[in-house]
Amino acid sequence: MPYTSAPTVVSSIASSSDAEAFRALNEEWIARLFTLQEQDRAVLDDPFGRIVGPGGDVLLAREPGRGTVVGCVALISYPQAVFELAKMAVAPAAQRRGIGRQLIAAAIDRARALGGARLFLGTNSKLAAAIHLYEEAGFARITRDRLPVSDYYARADTLMELT
Repeated sequence: MPYTSAPTVVSSIASSSDAEAFRALNEEWIARLFTLQEQDRAVLDDPFGRIVGPGGDVLLAREPGRGTVVGCVALISYPQAVFELAKMAVAPAAQRRGIGRQLIAAAIDRARALGGARLFLGTNSKLAAAIHLYEEAGFARITRDRLPVSDYYARADTLMELT
């Protein structure tokens, strides 16, 4: 089936209802495929304090007109102009519409606008469709020793960096 362009609007997180949508979208897929960890809960429960405040952003894909949030992605800031693309999710009913591609492209643009010099991510080999999207966007696989953080998600068995 060919992909169709996503009729969504991407914007930064702005309210507590946006934060709730971000949490709910991510809890759904993480709990379904893995186990929610304390590290997940800390970020999902406080995206303004844990992501936005330290210099990152959370981008939300919304249905035009209704404004319903159907996807999200976070940019977590690290020292030395490094950002992590994290917590990307698209509502199951909205998948296969190009929303993931749209979110990745928006995140790359936003990381650059925030002064990012390096963008990395960690995912899991179970998420083959996501890995394919990341590769299409220009991410290449790296080894764990190339990560700018030492205590990274154990479930992340596929690590990537934008080339």
